[in-house]
Amino acid sequence: MKQQRAIGFEIKCLSNMIRRKLDTTFSSPEFDGLTGAQNAMMGYIMDHEETQDIFQKDIEEEFNIRRSSATVMLQGLEQRGYIRRTQIEKDARLKKIELTEKARKLQKRVRSEIDRFHEQLEKDLSKEEKEEFFRLLDKIKSNLKEA
Repeated sequence: MKQQRAIGFEIKCLSNMIRRKLDTTFSSPEFDGLTGAQNAMMGYIMDHEETQDIFQKDIEEEFNIRRSSATVMLQGLEQRGYIRRTQIEKDARLKKIELTEKARKLQKRVRSEIDRFHEQLEKDLSKEEKEEFFRLLDKIKSNLKEA
């Protein structure tokens, strides 16, 4: 009897493959050895900082990570000179996260590499297949939120 494939297991395997590929790509000196997750965080900040202030809570929610994980990754970026945290006037407890010029320069190269990576992921998928894939992912996410 052939064993049925488990969706959760397959998603986890795919996630591991993506993380390893991105971490390998970005571990080179050209990208200063940052992880794929750290680069994704900087990309998120870059995409949203002109329209809103970004705080650690935003990072936690966007990437669905715990506070402790976000703290460690953001501290690493801050220590390496890619972000700075500044207090806002209305609440001294909140610290806005901003990219430095060093981060902006790196993000231009990162974006190019990410675009190449997405092309590789999607190269044999039709528009309809991608739409169906996203529809199914949304359904699975919804199932998890309900549980």
